Amino acid sequence: MIPSVNPSGSDTRGLLYYLYDTGKHEDHTDPHLVASFDGMSPDPGRDPNATLTDLTQLLDQPMMALARHARPAKHVWHTSVRADPGDRILSDEEWAGIARRIVAATGIDPGEGQSGCRWVAVRHADDHIHIVATLVTEDGHRPDDYRSGARAQAEARLIEKELGLHQVAPGDGTAAQRPTSAERHKAKRQGRERTARETLRETVRRAVTGARSDEEFFARLAAAGLLIRKRTAPSGDLLGYKVALHDDLNKDGEPVFYPGTRLAPDLSLPRIRERWSGDPASEQDDTVVARPSTPAAARRATASAAWQAVLIVEHGDDAVAAAHIAAAGEVLDALATTSAAHTRRELRNAATAFERASRSHVRAVRGHDRALRQAARDLVHGGNALGRGEDGASTAMAIDMLFFLITVAAHWHARKGHAQQAEAAAQAAEHLRAAYQPAAAQPLDALYARGRRLSRPVIQRQTALLRDTLPTLAEQILAEPGWYALAATITEAEAVGHDPALLLSDAVERRELDTADQVSDVLVWRLRRAADMPADASVLPETDTAGARTTTRRPTTRLSTPGRRPNGKRHRVRPDEPRRAASAHIIGGAAIRKSALWIL
Repeated sequence: MIPSVNPSGSDTRGLLYYLYDTGKHEDHTDPHLVASFDGMSPDPGRDPNATLTDLTQLLDQPMMALARHARPAKHVWHTSVRADPGDRILSDEEWAGIARRIVAATGIDPGEGQSGCRWVAVRHADDHIHIVATLVTEDGHRPDDYRSGARAQAEARLIEKELGLHQVAPGDGTAAQRPTSAERHKAKRQGRERTARETLRETVRRAVTGARSDEEFFARLAAAGLLIRKRTAPSGDLLGYKVALHDDLNKDGEPVFYPGTRLAPDLSLPRIRERWSGDPASEQDDTVVARPSTPAAARRATASAAWQAVLIVEHGDDAVAAAHIAAAGEVLDALATTSAAHTRRELRNAATAFERASRSHVRAVRGHDRALRQAARDLVHGGNALGRGEDGASTAMAIDMLFFLITVAAHWHARKGHAQQAEAAAQAAEHLRAAYQPAAAQPLDALYARGRRLSRPVIQRQTALLRDTLPTLAEQILAEPGWYALAATITEAEAVGHDPALLLSDAVERRELDTADQVSDVLVWRLRRAADMPADASVLPETDTAGARTTTRRPTTRLSTPGRRPNGKRHRVRPDEPRRAASAHIIGGAAIRKSALWIL
């Protein structure tokens, strides 16, 4: 249950007109009062003799009794209280009880003999009510409504438990401001999927991703097509900014501007500047140090940065961990913006969900997170990735590593008691899990094909190596469909001069694997990253059946169905051989294999 308090308005009748209007809003059906300060206020929705003017005059009477100079300019208090979509439909009597508890908790009408304000609760839809009050008590004073929004939220948590409703994670005041009802209805009238506030928040968030200066940030905003107004001091110093969409206009035909701080707490100009103020690289030219210049190279660098950040969030100082978690949000934004179409939707959903997890009351000490911010910058400058080849395979590798980082961030928030942030990070991880599956399908299929072509002596040698190096995990890995992909990776690592035993040991020691869905797949990406091997097997030198290196060539065919060789003939599956068909992850096939990601 979400109360959304808007404490300062000036037009009681205008607000009531909106609540009772059924002509413009499809979800406004049968508007009527469910409760009021005296229990007998006129109801223009159900009483044909009552008018909006009657109700307005009744609510405003204590204010109008004051001398004109003593009347508050902003005298209208308004909140909507909305149930979760999965909750049962509440009765009018239940909504009336909720309204009385909210006005008491917020100080609007405290009861127990204390003077309160006049208020009404209007219901015009099944899932929510609106409470309207005049901010002058019956004895002519201002009510004690300090932090009424937080008090309403706290009372809502108690109501949810008592009525058996969906329990919302308690907030800490660091969430971005939700769109108002008026903004939502305006977006619906204009045929927009999201409100202007939400669109601007996402655009600004992407513009700041990996940015290093005010100039670069504002150039990105302009390139995204936003209208920008800057606030400067008499000295000429830049103090703040606000942005608007070209086609989001008010009743006078003027653009509606939003300051950065009204989009999200960390999008104010001072908070944005913190991101690059602690980074000495912010004053350097990109040409000084060679950076990844292709989408695939940027994704490999991202995987490495995410892997290092996992250890820092798990074991580092809270302020440094908070900085890395915030920077992880930038990486998700950059990856979503530059990835191929078949992963973009889920990656964008992951970035949107994680936005809530990127802020908390643990103030981030920026500068220590420069590796992740640089990874985000590399992704932006590396350009859009293809969904195949090394681009596609390195995307799967980056998503895999980012999943570990986001999961660790969820655990970190949970330990700190940040319920909303932990839930948001968990949601982002699930979107990453969904994005990983199509990204990893082709490269893992190619590796599986290479592993199936290895000779029996090579497979036996790799099996013995696995049992010697990872005795507690070997049998589980050997039973997984991904074992052949791992065997191919081990063979390739040997061919380029690495010690596979050391690679395997390091990959396991750096992070536990007990909760992995497919340990073999996790190890494939860790080994390929650690050995600096291309993520896509099709660009690697072929090995013969004995494991020796041969000339480089790109296979002209791939496995298109489980159990079929590249020449189109089926191979005979031994009774003791794991059947790939049971968990194949063929795009467009009947089944999608579980990803290498961990269960939260």
